[in-house]
Amino acid sequence: MMNPFFFVILLALIVEYATGLVADVLNLKSLRSELPPDLEGIYRPEDYRRSQEYIRTNTRFDFVTGAFGLAVLLAFWLAGGFNYLDQIVRSWGFVPIVNGLFYIGILMAGYSLLMLPFGIYDTFVIEERFGFNRTTRRTFVLDMVKNLGLSALIGGALLSGALALFQYAGYQAWAYCWMGFVVFSLIVQYVAPTWIMPLFNKFSPLQPGELREAILDYARSVDFPVKNVFVMDGSRRSTKSNAFFTGFGRNKRIALFDTLIEKHTVPELVAVLAHEIGHHKKKHILQGTVISILHAGLLFFLLSIFLGSPGLYDAFYMEQPSIYSGILFFGLLYTPLEMVLSVAMHVLSRKHEYEADRFAAETTHHPQELTEALKKLHTGNLSNLTPHPFYVFLNYSHPPLLERVRAILRSQA
Repeated sequence: MMNPFFFVILLALIVEYATGLVADVLNLKSLRSELPPDLEGIYRPEDYRRSQEYIRTNTRFDFVTGAFGLAVLLAFWLAGGFNYLDQIVRSWGFVPIVNGLFYIGILMAGYSLLMLPFGIYDTFVIEERFGFNRTTRRTFVLDMVKNLGLSALIGGALLSGALALFQYAGYQAWAYCWMGFVVFSLIVQYVAPTWIMPLFNKFSPLQPGELREAILDYARSVDFPVKNVFVMDGSRRSTKSNAFFTGFGRNKRIALFDTLIEKHTVPELVAVLAHEIGHHKKKHILQGTVISILHAGLLFFLLSIFLGSPGLYDAFYMEQPSIYSGILFFGLLYTPLEMVLSVAMHVLSRKHEYEADRFAAETTHHPQELTEALKKLHTGNLSNLTPHPFYVFLNYSHPPLLERVRAILRSQA
């Protein structure tokens, strides 16, 4: 008898991969040998050719990693691997919650090990070839160990709580899970800048000087209370540059990569910070938090419905249903809706980027400094200057450089 869950999930996985593949092919075809007229002069010819080769290399690599990951999943699924592992874990004689931790932990660890060679190749071959990599082997291993530790500690605690609630709390379990997620996510946002992020990078207060004074003067001019700006040692891992805003309350933090400071003038750096402050002033961070909370509520509600569907377990050849395997299988069933929501979030994110750009241009009164900073960021990171619109639609959380520059100039006309 045809199992609808089997075909929906299989079709969703194939469509997701095929859609990404089509977008990648279109993106490669959109590469141009000449710079757009509005961006002429920001690349030397040899650097522009290098940027396009970087895009081609990464796209081909994504083809391989994506196909491998999909093939591993399908092979494991169709060979009955999910049920085989479940029977092994059950034979150990633990309670269901501990079984769930072992089951999902083993699957995640196994997949991570299979994908590890791709991560190593990406970091130490591709990024090295194009002059970005500064990650030492020691740092690479330490990052893995720290990520594993955090995943086991935080992920294990969250998974244990979800398993216990769905096991014992009855119909309202999804609501309790939702409330727990909201509380946890807010706590993490609050403590991450001071407790979690420093595990991976060093954050040093920006030293007194022209840049610090210019930033604090600007912050006061837009009524943005900030006690300090931090410099992050991004150069430990890469030459790429960035800046970001995170946290809230007393723990909110603006951070500049040290590589960003090396490559930009003081007015350009102020413009970059103005953009980040613009996200706060326009309440983009608050909007993102609210959307994340609503999304989690929808996710837990739908999960509570499908956990009781025998067909979901039959689709994966399971002899015995369980909460932990149901959570895993629902994640695959959720793929189509997740794709739609992801695209919608990218659309909203690009809108927010335009608004933050406009805020920075208007409040600094020097839009040209912002456009110059954006040009340096894109060229320094070898970004694609002519991405295909469909690729942008699917994958870009930020608008392409050319569209951002044109929008800034129009807003000041």
